[in-house]
Amino acid sequence: MKKIILLLLISLSFQLHAQLLPERERAQVIDEVLKDRFNNLLPKLMDRTGFDMWVVISREYNEDPVLKTMLPATWLNARRRTILVFYRNKEQNTIEKLAIARYNVGENITSAWDKEKEPDQWKALIDIIKDRNPAKIGLNYSTNFGLADGLVKTDYEEFMQALPAAYKSKVASAEKLAIAWLETRTKKEMEIFENLVQLTHDVIAEAFSNKVITVGKTTTDDVVWFLRQKVTDLGAETWFHPTVDIQRTNEELQSHITSFSNRPKDKVIQYGDLLHCDFGITYLRMNTDCQQHAYVLKPDEDKAPDFLVSAFAEGNKVQDIFTKNFETGKTGNEILLNSLAEAKAEGLRPSIYTHPLGLYGHSAGPTIGMWDSQGGVPGTGDYPLYENTGYAIELNTTVTIPQWKKDIRIMLEEAGFWGENGFRYVNERQEELLLINTDQ
Repeated sequence: MKKIILLLLISLSFQLHAQLLPERERAQVIDEVLKDRFNNLLPKLMDRTGFDMWVVISREYNEDPVLKTMLPATWLNARRRTILVFYRNKEQNTIEKLAIARYNVGENITSAWDKEKEPDQWKALIDIIKDRNPAKIGLNYSTNFGLADGLVKTDYEEFMQALPAAYKSKVASAEKLAIAWLETRTKKEMEIFENLVQLTHDVIAEAFSNKVITVGKTTTDDVVWFLRQKVTDLGAETWFHPTVDIQRTNEELQSHITSFSNRPKDKVIQYGDLLHCDFGITYLRMNTDCQQHAYVLKPDEDKAPDFLVSAFAEGNKVQDIFTKNFETGKTGNEILLNSLAEAKAEGLRPSIYTHPLGLYGHSAGPTIGMWDSQGGVPGTGDYPLYENTGYAIELNTTVTIPQWKKDIRIMLEEAGFWGENGFRYVNERQEELLLINTDQ
């Protein structure tokens, strides 16, 4: 029954141009998803990574990025020093979820500290550890993955000082477990994600339409702020400030650094412009990240010029080459280099900079290129691909346009999912330019 209610709430929350769920219903969905992750996903991840105990420590307003994703919907931050302990007994097939804190952490994590009986929080934690005698204790520190490096120096030192000598050798970086927790998507999350990606596409389609754009008057910044305002009006958030840019016949192609960080603002949109946006939504703790293109039809046009249609098809071709190289166990760098080599062999001029996507926009998992690291990314690019993970399939290809006497860049980004049945787009991808007819 709870699953039916959850699906109903998710479905109702994604009616186009309607307000999303009220806060109370959002909390219900978030907590139901979290319960499923703790009880059904976490034991599998602890077994896979070889940890039977995971200790996550944070203080209020300085939260470990992993702990932030574990808090119930009614906890917007940690309280005081919050210590979570997850203990996996594989033989008995149990998972304990304990808080060395004054309070239960929602309905999923039970308080295991009575401060009146034991005033020392660290000693209370050590008693829990001694009682369970784990073989391997994971702490969140990592050289390469910021999201898995949430344990601050003070808490690490105080924990290690309190920990008996017999247990110190059992402590190890929980990097792989933390990444697995962040990158792995459940079926319930994917139901949310698919609808959220569709909503992202719908908002972009409205932004790139005559409802918003008037040729010769509307600026790129006007469209940017429409995207921000639209999401706010819907009751969601953007996790980064959107961007909108123009490529046109009489302007040179900008460098990557200009495209990514120094786009000119307030450019007035004209007939014949090729528009591009970068836009993402945060809702129910999931994040989207999408880049699409639109063409502003001239008064005598009813379709985009063939040369732009062909250029866009080259962008789709790079996507196809890239996603066909996904294979469980391959590292991000292997997927990157194989894809670039194949695309270049077919005469394309690609650049690939794909990142994990889900609980964070730029999330943890295999980095598959960066725009300024096309030879591979040390550390995060050496992490392997696992199933049931999500990605922003982000890339571009440079195309020469003789009619414009210049190069243009087709920049695409769509949410993708890698699972036991291979790769799929979470909710389709753009395969045709959006057309803006401002004379209608």
